[in-house]
Amino acid sequence: MINAIAIDDEPLALTVIQSLCNKSNIINLQKTFTQPNEALKHLRKFPIDLIFCDIQMPAMTGISLVKSLQQNTMVIFTTAFSEYAATSYELSAIDYLLKPINQKRFTQAITKAREYFEYIHSKNQSADKNIFVRADFSLVKVPLADILYIEGLADYLKIYIKDRKTIVARMPMKDMMEKLGSVDFVRVHRSFILPFSRIEAVRGTTIFLGDKEFPIGRTYADEFFNRYSH
Repeated sequence: MINAIAIDDEPLALTVIQSLCNKSNIINLQKTFTQPNEALKHLRKFPIDLIFCDIQMPAMTGISLVKSLQQNTMVIFTTAFSEYAATSYELSAIDYLLKPINQKRFTQAITKAREYFEYIHSKNQSADKNIFVRADFSLVKVPLADILYIEGLADYLKIYIKDRKTIVARMPMKDMMEKLGSVDFVRVHRSFILPFSRIEAVRGTTIFLGDKEFPIGRTYADEFFNRYSH
C-alpha cells in the first residue's frame, strides 16, 4: 500500500481525489490539505510515499512546493492547465493529470506509481526486468526483453520496442547504459545500443539485427568484440 496525501486549494478537488483513492486498493490517502504550507509542515514530521499536488494555488504553487521537498517523494500533479506539463516533466513527476480527472486516467497514474514504488524498493534492482524512463510528461515502464534497439539523437534518444510505439526520451546515451546495465546490452556506436540476445550476425564492422544493420564504431569495437567472442 502506498501512503499518500493530497494538496489542492479547492476542497471539491480534494473530495474527488479522496473518492478516487477510496476505490483503489493501491493508495492509502492519509490526509488532504488546502494550504501548501500546512502540507509541508506535515511532511517534515511524517514523510509519505506519494503526493497528489495541484499546481496553481494562491499561497504557493505546486511547482514551488515540490522543489522545496527535503525527501525524495513521488509526485502526481493535478491541474486544469496543460501548459505546466513540461515543468512537471523536469521535476520528475510520476504523472500529470488534467482536471476533471476520471477513474480510468487516475488508475493509470497510480499504477505507474505502484510499479515505480516496487522498483525503487526492490531488494535486487539489478535483477529487475524493467526500466523506467521519462517520456510524454510521465514515467513509462519499459520491459527490457521488449527493447529492439536504442538510437541516440543529440540530447534525446529513441527506444524501439517490440509491438509498441517508439519512446522518445530526453536522456544521454551514457545514462541509458547505466540504467540498462552492461550484462544484456552493449553500446556499439555513439548512436546505438543493442541487446546482445537480438544480435543475429556480425560481418566485419556491421551488426545484423532482424532487417536492420548497425555500424560498429571504432571507439566501441574492442569492447564489443571482446564480449561478443565470449
